[in-house]
Amino acid sequence: MTKSLFPGFDGLMSLSRREGVDVRPTLLRVLTDLYVQAPTHSDDEQRQFIELATRLIDQVDDATRAAVKAKLAIYPQTPVPVLQKLGLVATQEGRRVPLAREIRSSPQAASPARTPTDAELRMAANMAMQPKEAAEIHDMFFRADATQRALVLHNLGQTPLKAAPRIPTVRAKRAIQILEMAAIANDVENFTYELGDSLILPSRVAAQIVDDAGGEALAIAARALDMPSPNFQRILLFFKPEIGTSVDAVYRLSRLYDRLSDRSALVMLAAWRGSTLAVTRAKYQSSLHESERQRARAGANQTRPGVQPGSAPAVRTGTDGSDR
Repeated sequence: MTKSLFPGFDGLMSLSRREGVDVRPTLLRVLTDLYVQAPTHSDDEQRQFIELATRLIDQVDDATRAAVKAKLAIYPQTPVPVLQKLGLVATQEGRRVPLAREIRSSPQAASPARTPTDAELRMAANMAMQPKEAAEIHDMFFRADATQRALVLHNLGQTPLKAAPRIPTVRAKRAIQILEMAAIANDVENFTYELGDSLILPSRVAAQIVDDAGGEALAIAARALDMPSPNFQRILLFFKPEIGTSVDAVYRLSRLYDRLSDRSALVMLAAWRGSTLAVTRAKYQSSLHESERQRARAGANQTRPGVQPGSAPAVRTGTDGSDR
């Protein structure tokens, strides 16, 4: 019954029963990766995942639990019981769930006790984003529809993933002015260049944000620059005519923008930057492997000389040049 959703599950369970072998962390990571790869699931698949994940979450280490939590928090189809088990939603209606658990530090006799600031607590809860995870978040967002994107952005603010640093205020204000002027002039080239330069993004990602038909990616970029809402609405009206001519579309994106938190936007910005690193690594690894294969083929095809140096007998001559 589990083979359709989790291939190889029986083999992992058999291995986990062996004495001295604990594959529960690996098993939970595999189950999570397989589950989030599909956009939707049947009732049977969802029931299987709930049964397995809720049991394994309490049996794994903190690092595994944090990695799984980061992926399931932004996946729109994560079952509620699993979200409750991870502390992402309230177990009782009306009860508020904190973004992160308080990290208690051991008291030191040399210095007086001090209450950690909100920034310190958030930094302590942050988990560095790996390039592969950044690429998964990047791809998941651009494949999602409008409803799923809104849910992803809402959940990003609650993940332990590390956000990108804020854009310096002076640089952000200058970028907002340039972007608005380029939008009014419908200058796509300069708009794309300024967006990528101010957010420290490659041209490929900046163009993907600008060309995004839904407009949510542009809202994230604007929020990362701390752009005022009226400026963002003007950009929608002038720069995105397919959106600006639709009252419903403008209202939807304006409401999304007002509800979008700075942290959600900066976490997504970190994912955009990290996904670029993943693409670059894959590109150079492919190039290196191709170079190695070419060198191997060249070495195999190289013909050896018929007579090796030093293999032929030397011919000795006399002092007068004649052979002896």
